[in-house]
Amino acid sequence: MKRVVGFLYGVFSYLLFLAVMPYAVAWVGDLAVPWTIDSPETELPFGQALAVNVALLGIFAVQHSGMARQRFKEWWAQFVPERLERSTYVLVSSLLFVALFLLWQPLNTTVWEVSGPTVSVALWVLFGVGWLIVISSTFLIDHSHLVGLNQAAAYWNDDQVESKEFQTPGLYKYVRHPLMLGFLIAFWATPHMTLGHLVFSILVTGYIFIGISFEERALLDHFGETYEKYRKTTPMLIPWKGKTR
Repeated sequence: MKRVVGFLYGVFSYLLFLAVMPYAVAWVGDLAVPWTIDSPETELPFGQALAVNVALLGIFAVQHSGMARQRFKEWWAQFVPERLERSTYVLVSSLLFVALFLLWQPLNTTVWEVSGPTVSVALWVLFGVGWLIVISSTFLIDHSHLVGLNQAAAYWNDDQVESKEFQTPGLYKYVRHPLMLGFLIAFWATPHMTLGHLVFSILVTGYIFIGISFEERALLDHFGETYEKYRKTTPMLIPWKGKTR
């Protein structure tokens, strides 16, 4: 029974993730959902609204990087089975996304607005391309493992989770972090940039670069010289060096 509950917990975490991610696309794009990044202007004074937004993103950043660190995982293993650790990470991340959607304070002063239809369409296409890069990148590096489904299934079957070998499929041959590249494109490509959207994009961009530095340290510890060679021959985000052998 315990193993079944653990597996269902992993499935629930994944289903919540599946609900949150499409909403995130619409939220950032200010599309047809109840709350978006550019919903009607907040009634809070500017300073308070900005503080709320910074706090929301700060909490998400601490959780997202903190729970991924090995020391936290070792401590967390006292309370959560190791094979359900990734599902818990996905669950908490998804819940914080929901909090961001509900509590974000829109700041709708226009920073820039593109009036020409050609440029506007091009930016929307770029927005879509960014999200396609994000989604495809998760499947290139084993989507089921990334979201904890493999680990939850292993918990149900009482199996060990197979260790992943270092690979560079698809976009990973050209940049080390295509997932982050996709997010950056999606967050900045908009024909109408409001102050709130700009604050979001700047803070998340800063976090992405900080998060990459933490992630690369962990990858170096895990894969050693193999990852060091990859890092020396493959750009971090912009594929200016071309394809890596």
